[in-house]
Amino acid sequence: MRETLFLLADLWMIFVGYFYGWKLIRRYGNYLLGLELMVVATSGSNFLLWSLLGANSDSVMYDVAYFFDAFSRSVGITVILIMGLMKVTHRYEPSPGVDVGVFAAATVAGLFLRHFHGADLHTDRAAFAVAVFYVVVNLLTAVFLGYFVKRLLAAGARWPAIWTGLVTAAGTTIAITYDLFPLPFDDAHRTIFYTAALATWGTQGFVYFRAYRALHDHNAASDAKPAHTKEALA
Repeated sequence: MRETLFLLADLWMIFVGYFYGWKLIRRYGNYLLGLELMVVATSGSNFLLWSLLGANSDSVMYDVAYFFDAFSRSVGITVILIMGLMKVTHRYEPSPGVDVGVFAAATVAGLFLRHFHGADLHTDRAAFAVAVFYVVVNLLTAVFLGYFVKRLLAAGARWPAIWTGLVTAAGTTIAITYDLFPLPFDDAHRTIFYTAALATWGTQGFVYFRAYRALHDHNAASDAKPAHTKEALA
C-alpha cells in the first residue's frame, strides 16, 4: 500500500510538472516557471525509474535525483519561483539572458550541493549548514508567497489565495522535516516522507498555476478597463 501511494504521488507530480509547465510557457510565455515545473517533473520521472529499477544507491540515477533535488531546493522553487510569479505581481519581464543565467546558477548550485545529501548532520558542519540553508531560502520564499496571497485576495481571488497559503505551509513543513526532523515511524527508504513530499510538490505546482492564472486574468481585465471606458465615452 505504501509503495502504491508513493508511485501515485510521484505520477501526480510528474503530470503537474509537464502539463502545467507547458501551459505556462505556451499560454503565458513564462519560461522561468514553466521550465522549473518541467525540471521538477523530470526529477520525479528519474526518481520513479530509480525506484522501479531497485533503488540502488550506486546507480547514476541516484546521483541525478539528488542533483535535481538540490537544484530545486536551492534556486528552483525559491528564486526562480519568485521571479516567475513576479510577472503577475510586478509585471516583471526577464530577458532571455536572465532566464539562462538563473538556470545556470541553479545548475551550479545543484552540482555543488548534491554532495552534501546523506551526510550526518551531527558530525558534518557543512552538511548541517546546507540543510539550514534550504530551510532559510524556503522560508524567505514563503514570505514572498504570503505577499502573493495578499495580491490574490486584493484581486478577489479568494479560493486561489486560500489554497496558495495552505500548500505553501505544507511545502514549508516538508522543507523543515526533510533533513532536520526525519519521521521516527518511517521506513529506511523514508517512503512515508517522500510520498507526502511528492504529493505536496505536485499540488504546489497545480495550485500555483491556478493562482498565477487568476492574477494574470485580473491584470488583463484591469488593463482593458481604460479602453472600455474610452469606447463608452465615445
